[in-house]
Amino acid sequence: MLDLAAGGGRHTRLLLERGYTVVAADRDTAALEATFGGDPGCRIVALDLENGEPWRLGDDYDGVVVTNYLYRPAFPDLVAALAPGGRLIYETFMVGNERFGKPSNPDFLLRPNELVAAFAPHLTIIAFEQGIVRQPRPAAIQHLAAAKGDIIALD
Repeated sequence: MLDLAAGGGRHTRLLLERGYTVVAADRDTAALEATFGGDPGCRIVALDLENGEPWRLGDDYDGVVVTNYLYRPAFPDLVAALAPGGRLIYETFMVGNERFGKPSNPDFLLRPNELVAAFAPHLTIIAFEQGIVRQPRPAAIQHLAAAKGDIIALD
């Protein structure tokens, strides 16, 4: 599994607890190193895509998780990183979030239906939602779950 823009590792922890091997990538890996450094099930990768570092996270992932991060040029890399049958779970902020705080820069906010438009040509959409959530704090977000190829059950 790949946790892209892993931050402090909240999803990394969840995936490890469920028995997955995880690649946790972020531009600042200090928190990941402090929490998961030395864990044989977790490989930590420092990567700053936004400043021109090339994608070097490999491929053939059963799943990719991206939350609270938007870097549109990485969309094709996310598709390519998935193994056949692999799942993508993507959640981040969308236009309208500026009413609730940060992020508020339109460059970092998805447009309506943008995740579907970006991934539907390449993946099978399993679920998609967009709108205002109230918990854990009010925000305008999009959620997408998709699979590469036919939808099959993961063990």
